[in-house]
Amino acid sequence: MNNKILASVNGKAITEADVDAYIAGLGQRGQSYDNPQGRAMILEQLINKSLLVLDATRNLYERDPEFKAELAKVKEELLANYAVEKVVRDVRVTDAELEKYYEENKSKLVSDSTVNASHILVDSEDKANELLAKIQSGELSFEDAARQFSTCPSGKDGGNLGDFSRGQMVPEFDKAVFEMNPGELRGPVRTQFGYHLIKLNSKSEPKEMKLSEIREQLRAKLLAEKQQAAYQSKINQLKILYPVDKPTMF
Repeated sequence: MNNKILASVNGKAITEADVDAYIAGLGQRGQSYDNPQGRAMILEQLINKSLLVLDATRNLYERDPEFKAELAKVKEELLANYAVEKVVRDVRVTDAELEKYYEENKSKLVSDSTVNASHILVDSEDKANELLAKIQSGELSFEDAARQFSTCPSGKDGGNLGDFSRGQMVPEFDKAVFEMNPGELRGPVRTQFGYHLIKLNSKSEPKEMKLSEIREQLRAKLLAEKQQAAYQSKINQLKILYPVDKPTMF
């Protein structure tokens, strides 16, 4: 932990570790503050917070009924969250449970169908048909046509888009490419980007996934399910101890 003192308010130090903790508490948003300018802004916020706390203490705000009511709400929320954390803290998924689930469900645990396709994108149907005729006659190869005429950045790679699964392309393109057979050329296909000539290079059908490929995803899924079951079990027990009355519905 970095305890370098960055500022002091009424004798109380604000350290680099305090800034680090504040940024970490912001989650993904914190990444945008992890730079000299952002960290200076966070430091200023921590200084302001310390000043406000000192002023609140001097004015005895802790004795205000409104503050006490808000504090009670925060305490209740913290207690409830801590109680849930205690319930799920020791929940684990063993390797045996993981392997049993995989064996019982592996027929359903399949990879998505994927394709490898290339395309040529132009701004008019006439241009697309002209290029299609030249490719089909052998005057131009698909790859050369893509390099010379495609407005998509993939043109420099002969139009190759690499591997992708359903739903990763715009609907019209997606529908066309997944209906095609390897080696087939289709077009023009109109999308919001223009007119496409599409060549399907290869297609991979769904297949059973190995446990080693999805072990951690399965573990996270089973852990979430076991935690939810532990939580629900605890709630059911508490309803026996503390009767719940719901006389009306919303």
